[in-house]
Amino acid sequence: MSSEPAGARPGYFDDWRERVISDPELILEDRDLMRALISANDRQMGGNIVDMRGIAMERLQNRLDRLEDTHRSVIAAAYENLAGTNQVHRAILKLLDESEFTDFLKVLGTDVAGILRVDRIRLVLESPEATETEAPRVQKLEDVLTVVAPGFVEDYITGGRDIPHKQVTLRQVGMGCDRIFGDEAATWIKSEALMVLDFGPGRLPGLLVMGAEDPHQFRPSQGTDLLTFFAGVFERLMRGWLG
Repeated sequence: MSSEPAGARPGYFDDWRERVISDPELILEDRDLMRALISANDRQMGGNIVDMRGIAMERLQNRLDRLEDTHRSVIAAAYENLAGTNQVHRAILKLLDESEFTDFLKVLGTDVAGILRVDRIRLVLESPEATETEAPRVQKLEDVLTVVAPGFVEDYITGGRDIPHKQVTLRQVGMGCDRIFGDEAATWIKSEALMVLDFGPGRLPGLLVMGAEDPHQFRPSQGTDLLTFFAGVFERLMRGWLG
């Protein structure tokens, strides 16, 4: 009896046999086909025989699957990091293009926010002229700059508690964000990145705040290297504007 499939042309089986012998990778690289062959071999051997080779192959297959998953994760992380680096570089170049402080602030709140894909950016500056209830007129300059009383930056980051903090803090939005984002935006801004700015000796600190509607866009578990770099460049630009 012929072993060729029903309806196959004469020599069909021989043609495939020659192709497989000449190029065995046709089968070896096809996982589904290899699994089918191993399963058929197991059934032929019966259930009373321990197939050590089959067990070893299954374990190797599982290891390969895990390695491929890891490989994909590493590539995805590297791509995301590269994309993030490009975004930060583009944002910095955009800020460097401006020669007037008002234009600098306008670009910060519009173009830079768009490049970095955040919903709001606010620059917070401490000043002895500001109080907790009233700030100078510059507070709403280009809807980006807010001037606050001394000590506000530290209190906003720590919630008034005596706890250490890093230059960059990522978190979900807490109480008091309306002082930065305004009453309307504070109702839908759900996560924020806080970057402490050092303007040099004898000057009060500042705070650069990025807000997002997505509550998971900024999380404490995320890396902060790129934002730390951006904050470092930004505070140096601000030192030039402050004179």
